[in-house]
Amino acid sequence: MSVSRNGGGTWSAQTPVVGPVNQPGIIDPAQGRPTIDGVAGARSDLAPAPSVDIANGAPTGDGATNHMVMSFVSSQAAGDENPHVDFAESSDHGVSWTTPQQIETPGDRGFYTAPAISPDGSTVYVVYNAFTTPYQTTTSSPRDLVGVVKKGTVSSGVTGSWSTLNRGATGDARGSSANSLTSEFLGDYVYAAATNTFGVAVWNDTRNAQDCPAIDTYRENLVQGITPNPAPNPPTSCPANSRFGNSDIYSFSSAP
Repeated sequence: MSVSRNGGGTWSAQTPVVGPVNQPGIIDPAQGRPTIDGVAGARSDLAPAPSVDIANGAPTGDGATNHMVMSFVSSQAAGDENPHVDFAESSDHGVSWTTPQQIETPGDRGFYTAPAISPDGSTVYVVYNAFTTPYQTTTSSPRDLVGVVKKGTVSSGVTGSWSTLNRGATGDARGSSANSLTSEFLGDYVYAAATNTFGVAVWNDTRNAQDCPAIDTYRENLVQGITPNPAPNPPTSCPANSRFGNSDIYSFSSAP
């Protein structure tokens, strides 16, 4: 963390805030990037990147507590197949941070996450994507993806009393795709915002995406290094009226 106390004129030296943080997932042989759901899966490079929000008293700044919250996805060790959704916070302008809490629902394997804190510093919202199936070593089995929104209450500088506000419908991440078809694609489009009365969140969603066996075979052959391996044409190679590639961004608001 680096701090400026003069409007950005100068900045302090960088200091660590939490750790250790490990890149979750396993390097995928099909794309050379880490994936959490399985081979030829959705790249998860930015999973451990922190998302941060501050109780700034918006819109006027009055009553700002300057309480800071942060969430990120990390594994217990490099290459661990069970990443967690971690949450940490600071009530002293970032001088010290709490030990990260693992706030995901049991059975959820974190993918991307983001927090938001109300301007008055009383309520925290965290959204995350997670896989509910284990890491898959082939493309033959579903990779179940879900979006979750949680709410916590800040008391004496610590957030607790977590509850689940929304748990989206499950979808198969194999139905998502990079343009090249060589792997799934689920962007880091996971964000949250908060007012003093409600929170909003967005996440990746594959409930409308449909698995395509021909694409599964193509991706599996890439993993196995099988050649020749021509790329299939989804309109003709996938089932009729296929919804392959139809991944979405879904949203939730706790507003009444």
